Amino acid sequence: MKFTNYQLPITNYQLPRKKPMTSELYTENFPHMSPVWGRIFNFVAERAEGSYIYTDDGRKLLDFTCGIGVTNTGHCHPKVVEAIREQAGLFLHAQANLVIHKPMLGLIEQLRMVMPESIDGFFFSNSGAEALEGAVKLARVATGRQNIIVFSGSFHGRTQGTMALTTSKTIYRAGFGPLPSGVFVAPFPYAFRLGMTEEQASAYALNELEYLLASQTAPKETAAILIESVMGEGGYIVPPTSFMKGLREICDKHGILLIFDEVQSGFGRTGKWMAFEHFGVVPDIITAAKGMASGMPLSGVFSSLDLMKKWDVGSHGGTYGGNAVACASGVATIKAIREEKMLENANERGLQLMTGLHKLQEEYPQIGDVRGKGLMIGTEFIVDGKHPEKAKPLVKEIVHAAEERNLLLLSCGTYDNTIRWIPPLNVTSQQISDGLKAFEGALKATIK
Repeated sequence: MKFTNYQLPITNYQLPRKKPMTSELYTENFPHMSPVWGRIFNFVAERAEGSYIYTDDGRKLLDFTCGIGVTNTGHCHPKVVEAIREQAGLFLHAQANLVIHKPMLGLIEQLRMVMPESIDGFFFSNSGAEALEGAVKLARVATGRQNIIVFSGSFHGRTQGTMALTTSKTIYRAGFGPLPSGVFVAPFPYAFRLGMTEEQASAYALNELEYLLASQTAPKETAAILIESVMGEGGYIVPPTSFMKGLREICDKHGILLIFDEVQSGFGRTGKWMAFEHFGVVPDIITAAKGMASGMPLSGVFSSLDLMKKWDVGSHGGTYGGNAVACASGVATIKAIREEKMLENANERGLQLMTGLHKLQEEYPQIGDVRGKGLMIGTEFIVDGKHPEKAKPLVKEIVHAAEERNLLLLSCGTYDNTIRWIPPLNVTSQQISDGLKAFEGALKATIK
């Protein structure tokens, strides 16, 4: 049975309309929520289903945020929900050092079907940041080297270790130093920002990377080059194929490991299982999370088993990593993506969305760039034809105007001047059309 545009039995149920934000639960408890959580929207969610979130005051919101690229199969996909329910009645927690449980074995089986043949070793943890920490540990111990190269605009997490790897915004790092050393930053081939063609940006970035290896971190002390296969928080930027191939060549030349961060771009988000498949390049280590389990906390470090054996037994681990319920959700997620042809749908609907955004770009020159792969698309805004750094207030207005029209969007980029589009992989043609219509209305309301 196909669930691409599935409807649960309660779909037509209309929640009773209430005045916004007056519930006792909210008024008594929200003030005690740590303010470190930045607030974008202020509705209270009652439930979610497919491409929609339903609020406690009766609104139906088209969710093109997917929990920041997490609910790739849509909210509460029936197959995923059923797998979670079944596993919850069998085993909630089976710590990996102590218990070999079937969901983890089943997840490895599913991953082996979608990963390159050379990626045959799997370690599971809970979050993307944990996966990145693990990947760096693995690279350092496997090579006997200490330094890591990342790229400007990168986002790899907010733990103490991954803050040092993250350069997309100062807010993620400021005030938390000193951060761990041994991290060096190379330019990313951000063609739009550099005012270059993709090939010019690729050549420039590769040349600067070689210069970095000659001037700051010698190859013999460089363990890994770490890059997001498609840059996420930094602006939804797709690197040129020539650049990714160039990275592979540099790594092979110097014995440096190549790590692809697929936390946001993986599991069908770009129309392929992993975004690196677009470039014809296979990394040494992959980090994954977000869309892997449709909302359950699950992440992973994937590499060759030979590389995994470089870790001393017991030198890496975690209490909840590879949780049984999360792994069961991961199995169901991968099966649903495959069986319901969500990769194909992501490419078709991505083309529809990209086409619609390009048409709006023709009418609104404030949209400086439209870019992406599959259903990972960014629209970058500029002011006066050249100032991305001045576009943040405009983008904020557009996001809130879209929410008023029942469409949820998020911004990203160093200047918060890019709106990212992250619909579920099983979004329908009608829902894309509805989203574009709401976005156009938001543009008309904010751009005079």
